[in-house]
Amino acid sequence: EREAKAEKLAAEEARRSFNLGAGPLMRANLLRLAPQQHVLLLNIHHIASDETSSEIIVRELVALYEAFTQGKSSPLPELKMQYADYAAWQRGWLQGESLELELKHWRSRLQGAPAVLELPTDRPRPAAQSFRGANESLILDATVSDALKGLSQREGTTLFMTLLAAFKALLSRYTGQEDIVVGSPFTNRQRAEVEGLIGFFVNTVPLRTDLSGGLTFHQLLKRVKETALEAYDHRELPFEKLVEELRPERNLSYNPLFQILFAVQNSVPPIEQVAGITLHLQDVDTDTAKFDLTCTVIPKEDGFTTNFEYNTDLFDVGTIRRMIDSFHSILEAVARNPETLLAELPLLSGAERQKVLVEWNATHSEYPREKCIHQLVEAQAVAEPDAIAVLQDHTKLTYQELNQRSNQLRSEEHTSE
Repeated sequence: EREAKAEKLAAEEARRSFNLGAGPLMRANLLRLAPQQHVLLLNIHHIASDETSSEIIVRELVALYEAFTQGKSSPLPELKMQYADYAAWQRGWLQGESLELELKHWRSRLQGAPAVLELPTDRPRPAAQSFRGANESLILDATVSDALKGLSQREGTTLFMTLLAAFKALLSRYTGQEDIVVGSPFTNRQRAEVEGLIGFFVNTVPLRTDLSGGLTFHQLLKRVKETALEAYDHRELPFEKLVEELRPERNLSYNPLFQILFAVQNSVPPIEQVAGITLHLQDVDTDTAKFDLTCTVIPKEDGFTTNFEYNTDLFDVGTIRRMIDSFHSILEAVARNPETLLAELPLLSGAERQKVLVEWNATHSEYPREKCIHQLVEAQAVAEPDAIAVLQDHTKLTYQELNQRSNQLRSEEHTSE
C-alpha cells in the first residue's frame, strides 16, 4: 500500500505544472515509506535539464551524499563555465549570416513536406490536443539486436540510423505515404566545457526521408544515413526558432512539422551501494504523451527495449501493441536480409501469421451429409432465427428471413408453372 501511494504521489507530482516566469524550475520531495526506505522525487522542467543532465544530477548527488556522510567537503570540481554562458553564446550565434544559412538549409529541406503523417487512428483527431497518453513496451531478444548491430557496422551506419530506417519503413507501410518526416532529439554537447553542465542542450530536429522508388531496406538505410548526417550538421538551430521562421500552418490538433518522435536512449547504469545505502532509479508513468507517438529504443546487454508512448485520444492499446509487434517483425526481417523490398517487409509476427492464415481459416465443420442445403437452412431458421445468414453491402438477412423468402420464391415458381 505504501509503494502504491508513493507511485500515485510521484505521478501527481510529475503532472504538476511549472511557472516559467517565477520558478522554481526544480522541485524535490522526499517520501518516507519506512524508517530505512525512502523515495526521492526530483521534478525538473525540460527547459532546465535534459537526459544527460539527469545522469549528471544523480551522479553529483551521490558524490555529495557520500562526502557528507564522511564529513568531507564537496568533491565536485569548479565549473569552467555556466549554462548562462552557453545560452549567451547561442543567442549571439543565432543572428545574421549564421542564422540565415541555417534557415536556408531547413527551408530547402522541408519545402513541400506533408503537414501531417496520417497514421490510421482508432478515433478522429480532436480539435485540440489533450496530451493524454500511455506507454507500451516490448523486449527484442539479443539475437536480433546483435544482428542489427552487425548490420550497422557493415554499412558504416550508427545503430540509431538502422533503427530509424526500420521505423520509417513501418510508418510508410502503416500510412501508405512515402514522404516521411519524423522528429528526433539531437544533443548539442560538442564542446568539452559543457559536458558536465546541467541544462537543456537537446534540440529536436525534423528528419525527412523519401521512401519512393520500390526501395530495398539496404537502399533506404543509405538515404536515412544521408538525412541523419545532414541534420547532424545543422542541428543547432532551435526547433522553436525553426517553427517561428518557417511559419507552417498551425493547428491546435497536432504538432507542427512532425507528429512522430523517434529516439535511441542510452540505458543508465544502475547505482547499487553508496555510503551504506542501496539505490535504484524508478520510472514514473505520467499518463501523458507529448506527440501522437514517440518510439524510444533502449539498447541493453540482452537485447532492446522498445517503448511506444502514444496519445490515448487517438489510439487504443491493442492498436499500439500490434504496431510494436509489426516494428519487431520488420527488425527481424531486415536483420536476416537487408535486401528485402520495403513492400515485402512483414507486418505480422509468426504467431499473428499463424492466427490469420491458419487458425482463422480453420473453418471445417461437420454437418449431416444425408440432408440437402435447404433443409439445413430451415433447421438453422428454427434454432437461431435472428442470426445473420446473408450480408451484402448494407443489406442483411436473418436465417428466418432467408427461409421465408426462399419459401416465397418456391411458391411463386409453382404458381407460374
